Amino acid sequence: MPHRFAIFSTALLLLASASPRVHAQGVEPGLERAVKWKWNVAPPTSAAWGLPPREVPVLQQRSSSQAANPAAAASDQNIYTVKKGDVLVHIAKRLQLTVAQLKEFNALETDFLQIGQQLRIPTPEEKRLLKSTPKPTASAASTPQPSDIAKSEVFLLRVFLDNQGFGTGPISDVPDSIFGKVLYLYQTARGETLDHPTVVQRAKEFTPDTLNTYTLRVEDFRFIAPPKAVRAVIEPGGAPDPKAKPAPTPPPTYQEMVTADFLAYRSPWEFVAERFHCDEAFLRKLNPSLGAQPPAGSRFRVPNVQPFEIEKIPATGLQPPTDPSQQITATITDVTTLEISRNSRLVAVMPVGRARPGLRGRGEWRVLDVIAHPRLATLQEDRVVQVEKTSPFYINPNPTPVTVRPVLSQEQYLPPGPNNPAGVVWINLAKGGETTPQSFGLHGSSMPAAMQTLEGIGGFRLTNWDALRAARLLPGGTKLEWKP
Repeated sequence: MPHRFAIFSTALLLLASASPRVHAQGVEPGLERAVKWKWNVAPPTSAAWGLPPREVPVLQQRSSSQAANPAAAASDQNIYTVKKGDVLVHIAKRLQLTVAQLKEFNALETDFLQIGQQLRIPTPEEKRLLKSTPKPTASAASTPQPSDIAKSEVFLLRVFLDNQGFGTGPISDVPDSIFGKVLYLYQTARGETLDHPTVVQRAKEFTPDTLNTYTLRVEDFRFIAPPKAVRAVIEPGGAPDPKAKPAPTPPPTYQEMVTADFLAYRSPWEFVAERFHCDEAFLRKLNPSLGAQPPAGSRFRVPNVQPFEIEKIPATGLQPPTDPSQQITATITDVTTLEISRNSRLVAVMPVGRARPGLRGRGEWRVLDVIAHPRLATLQEDRVVQVEKTSPFYINPNPTPVTVRPVLSQEQYLPPGPNNPAGVVWINLAKGGETTPQSFGLHGSSMPAAMQTLEGIGGFRLTNWDALRAARLLPGGTKLEWKP
């Protein structure tokens, strides 16, 4: 057993030593042209936060008799009642079953259905036991199940570190360089050196259950945009192919973003993933039986972390007051991690990404104020670039900025919301003893899983949940040091 721990620790240290760099392989969807323009942060125009109320899909409500009898209620949730126009093949597809599975489980001898007829829906476990269910291939059999994921050591440590204030980015069961670096900081930076078995034991004691459950609420849809209409797949002859999958929902365009009133989550999956600091693809792996657009009432398996409650982010008052007895300092190391200390004790670590390659700070800066629910404003004016006048024998040491003119006469805004490129919180920063904020602050992100790789708008990006945590830890005037 010690040998296994030694190998695991060595691998993590190697990951930690390979700090991630921003090699932009692309641009955030919708911002392909916008990344070339100057942008300024702006406060919200009102205290309203979220989308207007609307009708949302809800799972069938339980009756009072069902509530008194949980066993019957659970049974009724697995019943489908045939309606006018229903055919077996469409019902099976809607329930993510084959016709053979649905017929076998309900002992149906024909495809004929009657209005009002009740069909039982198998649970995932019952579905696997059906004779009509294809036997899993070797690769499918090796696919981790939620029960296996809950026992994963990497997943355990990510959940534990997150609950200790040492964020590793979107939680999954796969290690990466940020995970290795943050684990190393936890092991060494608190004045004690913890070997790997000790950290694992602490994690097990602190987090006996790595998974929790969350039921999607009607009020959550205030922050989830209605699904876009999906384009049907048409055969060359002009008729739709009934077996073809719908075309994927296209990413938002810039025009859609600037004409919206609120940049909400694009799906319930994105909402729940961010609420529980989770990688969205990993969340789907935890919940394989949920559909593309889970309705209110859907139960999710989620990482057992303190939830990011977007509905409770106030428009003002996020930043703590200065307390002379609490010496707060912050360091950004290699533009990969923000490390916050209180009285020389490391209390929080958060992954950082930069919006564009080459963006960095030097020396000592200061934290200024915090803007909640930020907007981003532009005149579509290109960022100033420096032009080097060169010849075979001369390089101009003082390049002259190119003069650029605004395209618009009035500012154009990207509205607030979790999918604003600046996220839900913006922290203004100033150089040295200056009081004028820089145009590139410390802020949230609309794409937490891609903030290290995709170019975007803003400055130094955190996940939305970490940006909120940082805002609540950093009073105005906090010293921010940049280290290579």
